[in-house]
Amino acid sequence: MTSSKDIELPINVDKPAIEWSSDIMAEMIRRLDLKYLAMNPGASYRGLHDSLVNYLGNRDPQMLLCLNEGHAVAIAHGYAKITDEPMGCLLHSNVGLMAGLMQIFNAWCARVPMVVIGAGGPIDADQRRPWVDWIHTTADQGALLRNFTKWDNTPGSAAAAVEALLRAQQIARTAPKGPTYVCLDAGLQEEAIEPAAIDMPDIARFQPGPPPYPSPLAVKQMAERLSSAKRPLLFIGKVSRRKDDWDRRVKLAEMLGARVVTDLRAGASFPTDHPLHGPAPRPNLPPESQALMRQADVILALDCVDLAGALHLTAAGGGAASAYIIHCSTDSYVHNGWSMDHQALPTVDLKVLAEPDIVIQALLPSLKEASAQGKWDGIAPASQVAPPPPELGDNAISYKELTYCLAQARAGRRFTIVRVGLGWASEYYPFHEPLDFLGWDGGGGLGAGPGMAVGAGLALRDSGRIPMTLIGDSDFLQGATALWTASHYNIPALIIVTNNHSNFNDEVHQEAVARTRKRPVENKWIGMRIDNPSLDMVKLANAQGVDALGPVTRARDLPQALETAIRAVEEGRPYLLDIIVTPTGGPLLKRS
Repeated sequence: MTSSKDIELPINVDKPAIEWSSDIMAEMIRRLDLKYLAMNPGASYRGLHDSLVNYLGNRDPQMLLCLNEGHAVAIAHGYAKITDEPMGCLLHSNVGLMAGLMQIFNAWCARVPMVVIGAGGPIDADQRRPWVDWIHTTADQGALLRNFTKWDNTPGSAAAAVEALLRAQQIARTAPKGPTYVCLDAGLQEEAIEPAAIDMPDIARFQPGPPPYPSPLAVKQMAERLSSAKRPLLFIGKVSRRKDDWDRRVKLAEMLGARVVTDLRAGASFPTDHPLHGPAPRPNLPPESQALMRQADVILALDCVDLAGALHLTAAGGGAASAYIIHCSTDSYVHNGWSMDHQALPTVDLKVLAEPDIVIQALLPSLKEASAQGKWDGIAPASQVAPPPPELGDNAISYKELTYCLAQARAGRRFTIVRVGLGWASEYYPFHEPLDFLGWDGGGGLGAGPGMAVGAGLALRDSGRIPMTLIGDSDFLQGATALWTASHYNIPALIIVTNNHSNFNDEVHQEAVARTRKRPVENKWIGMRIDNPSLDMVKLANAQGVDALGPVTRARDLPQALETAIRAVEEGRPYLLDIIVTPTGGPLLKRS
C-alpha cells in the first residue's frame, strides 16, 4: 500500500530559493516541527500554498486535503489528543474560518494544543481584486474566535509573521494548552523578499517554559492532609497520557490506600479494574461514586472537568461532601467572561495552580509509604468481578453487547477508543493504559467524531495500536466526508456508527419536556428521526473509497463483524462498520 508520504509529491522542484514572503512563512512552519497541515484550499492563502508545495516540497509539513474546514480542525484535534503536541490546520479567509469555528471551540474546551493558520484578502485595498477579495477581507478576523482561543495575531510583515507563528506555537504548547490563530494577509504572502532580510530564529531558544511546580508550602500541606486522612479519595479528570505519569498516579493511590473515581469525559486516567478504583466511569458521576465522595475526609481533585457539578450531584444524592478538598489545575488561567466552559465555581480548601501530574511528582517524595498505606476505612473496595456476559442471540444490539464484544475482540490487541456514546457500558471494558480511551470532544459540537478518528489514526499509524471511534448516526453524518481524507492518505481508523436512525439524545429531552408539561410523549420523535429514507452508511463510505460493512442488526453477528473491521484497520486501511443499536438514553439532570 502506498504510504501517505508518497502521495502528492511535487515535480520539478530542485533546491528552491527563498524569493517570496510566503516562502519565509513556510520555512518558519517547518522549523516549528508541525508535521502536517490539514486544509481545505482557498485563494486567500494561495501564496503560502505555493510555498508549501514548490519551496518545501509538500513535506514537513505535508498538507492533508480535507473536504471541509471543520474536518481539518477535527483531524488536528484527534492528532493532539494522542501526541499532546500541536498539529497545524489551514483555513481559507473569513468564510473558511467560520466553517471551522465549531471544531475550534471543541478543541478549546478540550484544552488541546493546535496552531490554526488563516488568511484574508489584502489589507491594502489597492491590492484587492474586485468583489471576492473584498468579501473575504475583514477589519478584525481574529474577533471571530478570540473568545475561545489562547491568542491570535494578524502580522503586517514577513518578519512579524515569523514571530507570530513562533509565538502561536509556544502559547499553544503552554499549559493550559489550547488553539492559537495566525491570520496571514494575502497581499503580504505574495510580496517578493530578499532572504537575507529576515533573521530566522533559533527555535531551541523559544520553547515553552517548564511547567510550574506547586509551592513547597502547598506540597507540605497536601502531604500532611493526605497522610493523616482515614478516607482519602482521588478524583481524576484531565491528566497526562504518558505512561510514567499513569504509573505515578497508581503509586500515589496505593501509597495512600485511597479510593479512586475517574471521569469518562476526560478519558482513561487510571486502571478501572484496579481494586482501589470505584465504580466504572460514566458520563455523569454515578450514585456509587457519589457515596464514596460523601464518605471521603480528603479529596484530591486532579483537574476535574466539572468539580462543582460533581459536588452538587453528591449533595443532591443525600448529603454534601464534608471532605477537605484540594484541587490541582491551571485551567483558571484561561477562564474568561464569554464562555461558561469553566463550569460552576467549586468549593475548594486548597487550590494548587499546577498541572496534576507535576503535583504528583512533587508530592510522592513527601509521603511516607509506611504510614500512608491502607488508610481507607469506609466502604470496602468493591471486588472487581466482571459482570455476566450479555446474550448474543438474535436479539437487537444495545451498547452493552457492543461494549462486551469489543472487550472480547481486544484480547491480544491494543485499542485506542477515540469517542464513545452515552450508552457505553464501562463495566465490560476496563481501561489498562492511558491511550485506551481519549475522552469526549470537549465542546459538544457535532460532526467532530470522524475527523478526530482520522487525526488519531494519523498519530497512531505504525504504533501497533488500533484507533476506533463509536459515534451516533447524526454525529457521523455531519462529519462523514472526513472519511475521504483517511482513504486518500491511507490513514487506518475504524469508524463504528451506532445507528439508531435518530437524534436520540434530543428525543430524551423532548420526552422530559412533554412529561413536565403533561403533553403526549408519543410525539417526541417528530423532527428527530433520520428515517424514511434511512441513509445507506456503507454506500456513503464506499463512495469515498472506504470499505464498510453493515447494517449489523443481530447481536450474534457482532463478533464476526468486528473481527472483519478490525483486521482491515490492522492492514492499514480505514473501515466503517454500521451497527443498528437500540436507543438508550441516560437520565437527564434537572435544571436548578
